[in-house]
Amino acid sequence: MSHDEDPDSFAAAMRDVRPLQFERRVVPTKRPKPRARNSRLARDELLAESLSGPAEGSTDGIEQFGEGVAYRRAALPKRVFRLLRSGGFSIEDETDLHGLSAHVAKRVLREFIVESAKRGLGCVRVVHGKGLRSGPTGPVLKGSVQYWMSQWEEVLAFVSTRPRDGGSGALYVLLQRR
Repeated sequence: MSHDEDPDSFAAAMRDVRPLQFERRVVPTKRPKPRARNSRLARDELLAESLSGPAEGSTDGIEQFGEGVAYRRAALPKRVFRLLRSGGFSIEDETDLHGLSAHVAKRVLREFIVESAKRGLGCVRVVHGKGLRSGPTGPVLKGSVQYWMSQWEEVLAFVSTRPRDGGSGALYVLLQRR
């Protein structure tokens, strides 16, 4: 039997029911203290690096083509280099250097390259970013990364990646296997 059939029983059941008392009060919440993503010192270092001009050393052997770059050791066969340029190698590992100061990025990159070569990896990707927030003189890490890798014996070649893999903000790096 439903309450439609016996309205008196429903009314009897609801006789002692009272509306809930609604109390309006604001519960104070403690907001977390704001934390900077980078310390002032790190931000100042990054700013100084971006304003200091071109990366250390020369860029001999590094070809610029539009936004992209290419570097090949003379001993590497041209057909292998063409395959690297076309993205024909599987990327076996990668590192991302976004937001690092040049000093820290160099250490992280060096460790990554040495470890990747020791592991016998052939092709890795290094993401350095496009330097869109690097100040008036342009990218800091982009040129530095290219210079450093052109000096390291583990690196046989590198080229800017295809757009889907980062374009001019990343590099395919071909390593000498150990």
